[in-house]
Amino acid sequence: MSPFTRITAVAAPLEMSYVDTDKILPARFLRKARGPGFERLAFHDIRFDADGRERPEFVLNQAPYRQAQIIVAGANFGCGSSREAAVYALYDLGIRSVVAPSFGDIHYGNQLQNGMLPVVLPDEACIALREQLRAHPGARMTVDLEAQQVTGPDGARHPFDIHPLHRERLLEGLDDVGLVLQNIDLIEAFERRYRTDFPWTA
Repeated sequence: MSPFTRITAVAAPLEMSYVDTDKILPARFLRKARGPGFERLAFHDIRFDADGRERPEFVLNQAPYRQAQIIVAGANFGCGSSREAAVYALYDLGIRSVVAPSFGDIHYGNQLQNGMLPVVLPDEACIALREQLRAHPGARMTVDLEAQQVTGPDGARHPFDIHPLHRERLLEGLDDVGLVLQNIDLIEAFERRYRTDFPWTA
């Protein structure tokens, strides 16, 4: 996966709490293979009406926020079922970081595993950021993993915590496979020794 270090981008205020994974990616799309057009599935039922037309009231359909790469949401973002494809849809839509007071545990891990940065900030900080983003549509924010801080449109800095291992893996662009491949020489050496010591298992 691509490393995440620092991003400065348009941010969108998502005035919703308990955005479950079915809102992010409705269950009927789980069998759809990831590919061109997958980004259209993100928030599908709240982005589009029954005829496939955009709902103008949904924030990401509004011109100033269409290119948003950061979402500032309410509490418990990504709760519900453990569908990793919900993160694929967000990522393919262009979202690189979600800032919220809390996350569903599995969704939080799925974001990390796929090169997104979920940032936990106090509820009052998230409310203040969303107010600024509404007041200044198209405003940009910075999410800096190296410094572990979010800088709002007003220049205020909000520090955040992240487990050192998660931070290191994101900075280096290492998912589970990448982490294993760091030790590929040791793994292959073990396999050679094992085949020599126990040839009947080959």
